[in-house]
Amino acid sequence: MATDPAAELEALSAAGLLRVLRPLDSPAGPQVMRDGRALHNFASNDYLGLAGHPRLAESFIEGVKRYGAGSAASRLVAGTLAPHAALEEDLAAAKNAEASLVFSSGFATAIGCLPAIVGSGDTVILDKLCHASLIDAAKLSGATLRVFPHNDVPKLRKLLATVRAKDASGRILVVTESVFSMDGDLCPLLEIVEAVEEAEALLWLDEAHAFGVIGPSGMGLAAQYGLQERVTFQMGTFSKAAGLSGGYVAASRSWIDLLVNRARAFIYSTAPPPSLAHATRESLALIRSSDGETLRERLRANIRVLSPAAGSAIIPFVLGSNEATLEAASRLEAEGFMVPAIRYPTVPRGTARLRVSISAAHDQEVVAALKNLLPGS
Repeated sequence: MATDPAAELEALSAAGLLRVLRPLDSPAGPQVMRDGRALHNFASNDYLGLAGHPRLAESFIEGVKRYGAGSAASRLVAGTLAPHAALEEDLAAAKNAEASLVFSSGFATAIGCLPAIVGSGDTVILDKLCHASLIDAAKLSGATLRVFPHNDVPKLRKLLATVRAKDASGRILVVTESVFSMDGDLCPLLEIVEAVEEAEALLWLDEAHAFGVIGPSGMGLAAQYGLQERVTFQMGTFSKAAGLSGGYVAASRSWIDLLVNRARAFIYSTAPPPSLAHATRESLALIRSSDGETLRERLRANIRVLSPAAGSAIIPFVLGSNEATLEAASRLEAEGFMVPAIRYPTVPRGTARLRVSISAAHDQEVVAALKNLLPGS
């Protein structure tokens, strides 16, 4: 058996699928430095430009001074500090839920929660384009895994009817996203909610790319449609529009209490730094304020410059082949624009693409200049 990974790396390189780390020489922001060059950054998920916001930086520093650098224990042992509890209260209120639970990342939220909600004898039904963390979490749960074509509600209804006819008592968890991370399109949430309710199933909605951006006060697609109380689990992250890091789930008190007892990624992880929780409270308050609404309007204006019909800040340009996509990304970088080349396994084979992420922090003139350089312009 071969033990040297060199051959695998060579195969990845030959297929145009090799990834390498390329550190930035500057803080994150709408313009960054890499390899000594200034680049307009259209690769990040910092949709509101909060990663460099002075209010968050000051709050983080204040949190370190008040609560120290680390939590020093898992949440259930001795790692729950005042900012953790306060953040969860704030978030539950913002999401119109009874309670919420914070994790170290969005991936940890999915991996911790789905196996705690369903298991052997239950069924998870996922949208085909769900994020890798949701797919991995569903597999880890041990539940039967079914997949419906992307945003195909009639097919979802058929799957729900089939599963429920076979088992009238097992849990069925439908998993989808508000904004799909590689296509930027939205799910038909009302239709999905109605299908889930008719089947007496549960719904897990990943609001990662909607949180901070869509809906009243930026609280997501469920809030935009007034459906928060009808979504069993509202998941999201603080690593995108909130400008920080971490993940969360908002749900009923009983579900959150169960997750505290069963979500292994929560139970067996050291708590996130209290200073981070303190800064996240400031980010949440900013997002929900009039200043947050001003940033969302600026973001929407920038999106309209690049693509008037786009429904989110994620705008893909599908080129198909890995080679063409890598070449296009390289040409853009030569022109001073950092736009990532997204390839398999992040997207299906043959659908490699440039993925443009728009921020409120971008100047409209820069967005317009990028538009003139993109394929099809």
